[in-house]
Amino acid sequence: MFEAMIETLKANPRKIVFTEGPDARILEAADRLKKGGFLTPILIGNVEEVTAAAKAGNFDIEGLEIIDPATYPEMDAMVEKMVELRKGKMTAEDCRKALSKGNYFGTMLVKLGYADALLGGATYSTADTVRPALQLVKTRKGAHLVSSCFILVRGEEKIAMGDCAINIDYQDTVDKDGNVVVSAAQKLAEVAIETAKTAKVFGIDPKVAMLSFSTKGSGKGGTVALSQAATKIAKEMAPDLALDGEMQFDAAVSPVVGQLKFPGSTVAGYANTFIFPCIEAGNIGYKIAQRLGGYEAYGPILQGLNAPINDLSRGCNADEVYKMAIITAALV
Repeated sequence: MFEAMIETLKANPRKIVFTEGPDARILEAADRLKKGGFLTPILIGNVEEVTAAAKAGNFDIEGLEIIDPATYPEMDAMVEKMVELRKGKMTAEDCRKALSKGNYFGTMLVKLGYADALLGGATYSTADTVRPALQLVKTRKGAHLVSSCFILVRGEEKIAMGDCAINIDYQDTVDKDGNVVVSAAQKLAEVAIETAKTAKVFGIDPKVAMLSFSTKGSGKGGTVALSQAATKIAKEMAPDLALDGEMQFDAAVSPVVGQLKFPGSTVAGYANTFIFPCIEAGNIGYKIAQRLGGYEAYGPILQGLNAPINDLSRGCNADEVYKMAIITAALV
């Protein structure tokens, strides 16, 4: 999987911003990327601090660009642009203060086209990575929310799971008069379609299961109606996508159980892309696969944004940073 992505990046040179330049894990990954020569890291932080941390860890970052927001010569222009993007929601003083931090500064480098992608979260929370992306890079045309998926790999087997990290649940978006503008089911359907698109990037031919504790109406209550409605909408939005639901996990992965509980479905029993109805199920599900199923988990991979911006776990190691950098840049 990574070899194919690296070959793509060799043919299409990219720059990726790391928002936490002095972090040893980031520096080790940057050293490795520099040696690989297929992706150019940009490190955000105080130059002396980043250089000293690299020296202490014996990491070779010679020649890599280190940008310190405190001394950035184009800061005034960046502040002006951010004020424009925030449309009166932040003053110039507010924007300057925000841009002194690596998460906002790095996101603006992507927005301005100086870099192609961003990877943060080694020390920042998920919210601190996603918030600047939503405010500055914003969602793609037609996207109603940002979601995430994990790609799980075990040997030659690859599966996708979403959303496991961003959307706690799905609620209707209403206007000031109480009219539904975007339904909860539309949002979940959008997550399914975006996750299928992400799966394709990783060489997965998506067969999408809309998961539930019910299969084809066998259960009631909870999120069953949401999954049923989202399945219908997703099929209308992407009629060529192999997608079915609602179904329990055993029906999604076991051909025998799938055809018993959901006869005639082309997805039941053969699913490789799993859509959860809420974050509790998704987060627990991918971690069970990772810890008990022996899968390597890559993500969360953010979906729906105008540029690839991804979030690391604060418990990540340098190898995870390296691989997530490749994944993020390959999404450009």
